Amino acid sequence: MALSEEDEKAIDQALRAWRQGDISLDAGLEFLHLADLSRPHSPASMQAAKAALGEGEAITAATMPVLDETRGMVMLSQTCDVIRNCRARPFVEVASLVEVPEPWVEEVRRLKRPAFAFVPATADQRLVADLDLVMTVEKALVTGWTRIPGWDTDKELRDFAQSLARKRSRFAFPDDFVAAASRLQAHLAARHNRQTDEGAHLRALREIRVRAAPSWDADQVQLSWWFVKDDDPQDVPADWPALVDRWLALFERDEGGRFRLDAPIACRLEDMTARDYVDSDRLDLDRLSVT
Repeated sequence: MALSEEDEKAIDQALRAWRQGDISLDAGLEFLHLADLSRPHSPASMQAAKAALGEGEAITAATMPVLDETRGMVMLSQTCDVIRNCRARPFVEVASLVEVPEPWVEEVRRLKRPAFAFVPATADQRLVADLDLVMTVEKALVTGWTRIPGWDTDKELRDFAQSLARKRSRFAFPDDFVAAASRLQAHLAARHNRQTDEGAHLRALREIRVRAAPSWDADQVQLSWWFVKDDDPQDVPADWPALVDRWLALFERDEGGRFRLDAPIACRLEDMTARDYVDSDRLDLDRLSVT
């Protein structure tokens, strides 16, 4: 059955209103993924396997679609692709909205949790885009969803697009660096939301960047560190030199190991050179390497 010209025009007309970052919170929205119910390991696949066993079905190793209700959907495709003719570009990408703990919302907004994307329209509900829960749908399906603007300003859209790019562009740090930085990472993550002077400094950080010279593959690697702040912490005395020294002391170096550390630098973004920024890599709050 071919798509009629009338239906084609109706789909294209409906999608013209949609933009990257827009959302739907309609009841009954479902996320679909493929699973092997003989070896379930996501909540949705485990529930599906349990239901199948409860109905007396034999479970064998096979690819099965699994549906799971979601709180909402957010449009990931770029606006220019969303509004293109549905015959030429029939698909769009969407992600599920999931509820996260309240402290995470601000961390997601500041790109400290790259598995998620901040959605301004649902921040007060603690709903963010889960970038691991992405699926492709035909545009005709989207025409049945109630569209809600996901953002109001160009900056909010740029930030959303940056979070999508961040998910795909994270640097995979070497295993020995990950091991050496694990105690530092755990310390910063555990203290980020504490109502202490240290927590206030951590919340004032924009990002942490590290550069390896001459390269990450070298036998001996000199590491330069930048603790990039948005501003000084509020309501507490700023003491960046002492704190960055304390933090970097948590980086575990073996005697005779590969890594040598330069003195850490606490600075604002404008204090870094463009070369320092592009030659360095950003550390994540929730993980250090992509595996």
